[in-house]
Amino acid sequence: MTESGSQNAAPRYGFNWRTVLLGLFPLLVLGAVIAYFLFTGGGLGNLSSPPLEQLNIERIILPEPGSIALHVVNDGPVTLTIAQIAVDEAYWNFEADPSNTLPRLSRATITIPYPWVKQEAHLIKLVTSIGTTFEAEIPIAVETPKPSGKLLLNFALVGFYIGIVPIALGMLWFPILRRLNPRGRHFIHSLTVGLLIFLAVGTWLDALEFADQLAAFWQGVPLVIFVSLISLGVLVAIGAVRRGSSRVLDTSYLLSLGIGLHNLGEGLAIGAAFALGQAALGTFLIVGFALHNITEGVGIVTPLVREPPRFAHFLGLILLGGGPAILGTWVGGFGFNPVLATIFLAVGVGAILQVIWEVGKLVVNGSKKLGDPALNWTTLFGLSSGLLIMYFTAFLVKF
Repeated sequence: MTESGSQNAAPRYGFNWRTVLLGLFPLLVLGAVIAYFLFTGGGLGNLSSPPLEQLNIERIILPEPGSIALHVVNDGPVTLTIAQIAVDEAYWNFEADPSNTLPRLSRATITIPYPWVKQEAHLIKLVTSIGTTFEAEIPIAVETPKPSGKLLLNFALVGFYIGIVPIALGMLWFPILRRLNPRGRHFIHSLTVGLLIFLAVGTWLDALEFADQLAAFWQGVPLVIFVSLISLGVLVAIGAVRRGSSRVLDTSYLLSLGIGLHNLGEGLAIGAAFALGQAALGTFLIVGFALHNITEGVGIVTPLVREPPRFAHFLGLILLGGGPAILGTWVGGFGFNPVLATIFLAVGVGAILQVIWEVGKLVVNGSKKLGDPALNWTTLFGLSSGLLIMYFTAFLVKF
């Protein structure tokens, strides 16, 4: 009985050696096909052309007078060698660390001893050993800021002005929001959804703009899509299992997190503007973002009108929503990284979409309590007002 039972027992996890070999067989055949193409060219050798070289110039910095540094990555299919570099149509010596020969996906820092002129434009051309050229422009030459206590504080104050201050001021309308009747609260909830939709679209476009600066192998647009969907899924899953806590307070914290990641992108833009010597643009951005972001404070506290939390939570919401703007100015000013910027903004898109879902449910429930359909004139007016407020205050940034 024992021997029979042992023979009939199913293998653990349903696998045995025969199953494993059957699973490996397609991979072995695929490997043989790939080897055939690599060694024979698949009969398409007559169509071959010179190897395509691609070089992505990620960042140009001016560390000191008389020196230019370029951070480059080879995102093409073949190894390339940077043979010559011309600045303003004159060839110059250069040093490459670790080497001027870059295998696929490798990086290097190119240092050029060139007497750049402050506040003038310069054109840099890199020529490879087979004659392929890659160009980059310095629109306004200024020395790249170096971290110092004073400059860290100044950038922190900029982030404070565009993130912390306007959100805190927007929250000061909380007592007025609490005095509204049910239909007035319903309008404010709808208005918040309109604000969030605009923020989601704006953050999405900002993420795509940074993704466009990435090397090709990063697959910028799919990266933004997948990171957004994954962050949305994670937040929805967390929201589905949370127990014993205030859902409206959780919604406000999630809303503040999404807005904070959005403000991180604004901080990046301002820090990068000052690092590139575009102080006038940076100042306009500070004024525009500060006025634009005051509406974000209203949106964060809107879910709390019926369940006011302790005062400490308001401080936490302000820091979560406005604090990332400070981090953004530091990163943008001292060490801009388009990969991290793309990922952070994509996470922000997912977070904002999750909050749109949560606040949207408040809108639907509010319509039911008022005896109205989900989409009624109050809802439509609120949504439209939120979109229009964000659209026209954005003029102050784009102007």
